[in-house]
This record gives sequence, C-alpha cells and structure tokens, in this order.
Amino acid sequence: MAKPQLRYVCQSCGSVAPKWMGQCPDCGEWNTLQQEATASVTPFAQKHSLKAGGRVLQMQPLDALIELPKRLPTGFAELDRALGGGLVPGSAVLIGGDPGIGKSTLLLQAAGRMARAGHKVAYVSGEEAADQVRLRARRLGLSDAPVQLAAATSVRDILTTLSAGDAPTLLVIDSIQTMHSDQLEGAPGTVSQVRAASLELISWAKTSGTALILVGHVTKDGQIAGPRVLEHMVDAVLYFEGEGRHQYRVLRAVKNRFGGTDEIGVFAMESDGLAEVLNPSSLFLTQRDKAVAGAVVFPALEGTRPVLVELQALTVRLPSGATPRRAVVGWDSSRLAMILAVLEARAGLGFGGAEVYLNVAGGMRVVDPAADLAVAAALVSALLDLPVPGDALAFGEIALSGEVRPTAHPALRLKEAEKLGFARALVPPGVSGVGALKVSPVASVAALVDRIKSGA
Repeated sequence: MAKPQLRYVCQSCGSVAPKWMGQCPDCGEWNTLQQEATASVTPFAQKHSLKAGGRVLQMQPLDALIELPKRLPTGFAELDRALGGGLVPGSAVLIGGDPGIGKSTLLLQAAGRMARAGHKVAYVSGEEAADQVRLRARRLGLSDAPVQLAAATSVRDILTTLSAGDAPTLLVIDSIQTMHSDQLEGAPGTVSQVRAASLELISWAKTSGTALILVGHVTKDGQIAGPRVLEHMVDAVLYFEGEGRHQYRVLRAVKNRFGGTDEIGVFAMESDGLAEVLNPSSLFLTQRDKAVAGAVVFPALEGTRPVLVELQALTVRLPSGATPRRAVVGWDSSRLAMILAVLEARAGLGFGGAEVYLNVAGGMRVVDPAADLAVAAALVSALLDLPVPGDALAFGEIALSGEVRPTAHPALRLKEAEKLGFARALVPPGVSGVGALKVSPVASVAALVDRIKSGA
C-alpha cells in the first residue's frame, strides 16, 4: 500500500531532503528547506507492462523537410536581436534581472508596441495593481495602446479567461514567482508552485500558439530564483543586466532554442522609458581627447555583435610592508590575478608592491577571453605611466607561458574598429588588417611591454 512520504525542498536550488536541516547540503544556503505536500508513492518503482499496450511512435529521418519558425517583431530591434530575430509563436521566454532594472518597463513597452501593430496582447501582473500598471503606461506614453490588462495570481483564472476567446499573440506574466496553481498546496514562490505554474502556462502556450514571456526574480547571486528546471522548461532565457547607478542596460541571451546565445541588446533608461542604443560602441567609449596611461580599447564580441569598450587600469605604489588591494569592476577577478602573475613571471614586471584597480567603462561586463591582451596592455601602461596611443586597440588571449593566442572572429572586431576611426591594433600573430586599419602582431607579453615602451 502506498505510504505518504514527507520531504523538505530547498527554495534556493530545489534539492530534496528527507528531513529538515538548517543548511541545504547542496547549495549551502541557510533556512531554505521547507516541507511541501507530495503525492503518495509506492516503496518500490513498478515496471511498465507492455501487455497493456501503447502508442507506436512514428519515427522520422533527420533530413525531413521542416519550416523555419515565423518571427513576430516586438517593436524593439534590440529585443528582437537578443531573441534571435523576434518572438516565435508558441515559445516561452524567461527574463530575469535585479529589482528595479527595468524588466516590467521593457515588457510593457514591447507589449504596447505590438498591440499598436495590430496584435492581440495580454499583460498579467501579479505584483502590481492594474492602476499601477496604467500609471506606468501613461508615463511611457502607452495609454492608448490596446493592451488587455489584468492583475491576477491564479493560473486557473488566467487560463480560463484567455481560453474564453481568441488566444492572444503575446502573453506577459509579471512575475512567475507570484503565480499560484491550485493543483497542489504551497505558497506562491515555492519550488513546487513555480514549477507547476510554469508547466501549466507553457503547456497552454504551446497548444494555443501564444508567445509567452515570464518575468523571473533573481537571487542575491544573480541567478533566477526558483527551481533550476524552470530554465530548462522555457525556450529562451534572457538576463537584463546593468548597474542601478548607470543609465545603460544590457539584455543578454544565455539560452535560445531558436537562435544564438550570447547575443545582446543595449538600452538606455530615459525619463519616458527605455530607448534603444543602436551603436553600443560609441556608448561605452569615453571621450578620448588625448591618450591616458592605463586606458586601452578592446573590441568585445557579444554573440555576433562587436562592441568596443574601454578598459581602465590604475596602479598605486604602496610603502614597504603594506598589503596591496586588487579591485575589479566588469571583469573576472581570477583572470586578473592570472594576467598579473604572467606579467611578473614572463615580462619581469613587479606588481607585488602596488595596488591594482581595473574597470570596464560604462558599466559593461566583459566575459570574452580575448580581453586578456587589452587588460595586460592597460596594466603595463598604468605601471610604466606610458599611454597607449588613442587610435589603437588590442585583443588576444594570453597563455600561462606568456604567449598571445589567436581569438575568434578577428575580422569582425577590426571592421567595427575601423568604422569608428581606429588606425591600428595590437593583435595575435597571423591576423590580417582590414581596410586602412593596420595591425601590429604581438607574440608574447614581453613583446607587448617592448611595444608600449617604444610607443608603437
């Protein structure tokens, strides 16, 4: 006979424990294990009986003819870029980001633009009252947009309402952590509720052909709150990034079943909402009236888009016996430690007695490994107080041996640099110039130091 089984589910990572513990054994978070109601289970798993029959699946070859999915423009070219060309009917998209970053603003603007274009759009808010959403729409100039608005948290009520008429082209749920499914017990936001509510909404979107966008909260580590399986259930996962003190926001795709990953869209927060930034390179470059020691331009590659950013380094000599600091904004601190070690071991530079600060201008976050050479050039320039020419940039990956290794898509990086008026570039060996832009091959960090000393 089936026995009821008690279990405790971590609200941070979704792991299951047979008894309550103060600390989750998997993710290490404290006081996150909560008891949740489960269905009765049998003590032994039973095998499927083939005598009961089943449906024979129709197998298909890999070369069967298929149709490419249609795309629905959102009215935001930058949002469409991050999505891979637009929304796919019947797809589910999850957007996460820090509180106040602009997720609701972005989606309300996209919903309003699609509604004005003739699409049926439904916007369901579980965090704000309908009047609060209307006030935001008035501030964004979208009061006349024919968006169907509701404030609800019951998944059953939402799906019953939407199924009563023609299915909308777009459904926005803000946010999934506030939704409640009556299929099981538990408060909204728990692992089981988030999983169940998402499954019901995604299943309905697949059958009705409605494009579904879910807003997700994030934890203090920047990960989307709730079960990790939520990111596997959806077709695309986008992160809305940016510093609250900065004007600019970056929408980054980390998963997309209908397009490439690591594509980005860049927005600027204005008084009347989010505005698209069509030329991000000019955005992240500071005014370069004259060359400054420690500043080097790097052509980052975000998906298929090259974006020029300025890397800024500062070194401060400390008196003997003082402990130097290492501070990084916008880059990996572990990789900075590796570059400093390579420069000391392979180029003979001494950073041990100096504080080192590294910053990516404009609030951009760089994850491209090709930034190694630009970071090294900025550090050497700051330490020697010798500026890199203002019309030069650098990119390349640095090995522990001090060798400069080639990187992906150098031609795309150089074309973007030439378009913005750069004349020369420090690159790995074997890279050819583009147009009027000349390249200076750098084989090692020792050669990089010589180039900066000679002013080339």
